[in-house]
Amino acid sequence: MKILVDRNMAGVDALEILGEVDLFDGRALDREQLRTADALLVRSVTRIDDALLEGSALRFVGSATSGIDHVDRTALEARGIPFAYAPGSNADSVVDYVMSALCHHPEQLARLLAGEPLGIVGYGHIGRRLHQRLARLGIDCRAYDPWLDGLEALTGLDEVLACPVLCLHAALTREAPWPSEHMLSVDQLSQLPQQALLVNAGRGELIATNTLLALADRRPDISLVLDVWEGEPFVNRQLLATSRFGTAHIAGYSTDGKLRATRMLAKALCQALALDGGAVTALGLPPVKLEVPAALAGQELLGWLVGQVYDIGEDDALLRSDAAGFDRLRKSYRLRRELGLISISNLADLDCEARALCEALVGYEPLD
Repeated sequence: MKILVDRNMAGVDALEILGEVDLFDGRALDREQLRTADALLVRSVTRIDDALLEGSALRFVGSATSGIDHVDRTALEARGIPFAYAPGSNADSVVDYVMSALCHHPEQLARLLAGEPLGIVGYGHIGRRLHQRLARLGIDCRAYDPWLDGLEALTGLDEVLACPVLCLHAALTREAPWPSEHMLSVDQLSQLPQQALLVNAGRGELIATNTLLALADRRPDISLVLDVWEGEPFVNRQLLATSRFGTAHIAGYSTDGKLRATRMLAKALCQALALDGGAVTALGLPPVKLEVPAALAGQELLGWLVGQVYDIGEDDALLRSDAAGFDRLRKSYRLRRELGLISISNLADLDCEARALCEALVGYEPLD
């Protein structure tokens, strides 16, 4: 069996137990490569559509992503090709990204810890995981997702826009009645409180570039944290310059999340084609062992813990020094772990407050 795999997927060597693995550049795949392949594993940079699938011999397609706006599922269904993706695989990684953004905005974080709510747009795997993590810290959340009904956490958009921190995690859709493309206007975003923080780690198209530039001009007090951009891999230099932090669509790029996605696709591939993939589905890394300095407490301790696995400032500096190298930054991305996979060796020696904070932030059950 021949498996075509995006060369930037994690753990691809482990897939060799399933068959012949051929690697390809995610933005340069053409249909000639598919004529002799049985399975295709992609990331978000590869568009799966009729044009690509024409004449293929594929028996399985998988995407190592939690979003699927790059996949024409109707085209796959018309050809009888099974499809799988990795919903939630990068949720903990994205939440770590948001936590780092909060730690770099201590005034906004203090407002949340004092009782003001955080707003979430999009209550799928990532939105819910963010809510769960913040609840462990005693932070309240308000979430807006018109595609979902009957969930206690959900509220109206105006209530979400009244929060001092707004996080966008909606999937990109152009479907009626609630398309998410360019879903928020400058007038709506101007409703955010003074000194608010806006984080977009969903899709760049959720807010138009011109809208964000207009917002920065009208409300310079609002801090922008952008991991996603309209027209990727192009990054608008003016928007990057006005943002507090800008990164190359890497919020979900933890190594643990990538390996989780590979495991999920390997399992689906084995089920679809009746293969034995036990060795692949065990793919993973051991926990991170840490000793917490006894002198740390409160927000300082929170920031230290988050910083042990991720610092948004590092990725911001990389993009600002090489904004034209968007894909290059993603391809060469470093090893990065997740908060949930930290093991604290001196937990029992910490005082009650510090121990409670550590237990809220680390060692929770990872997604799988």
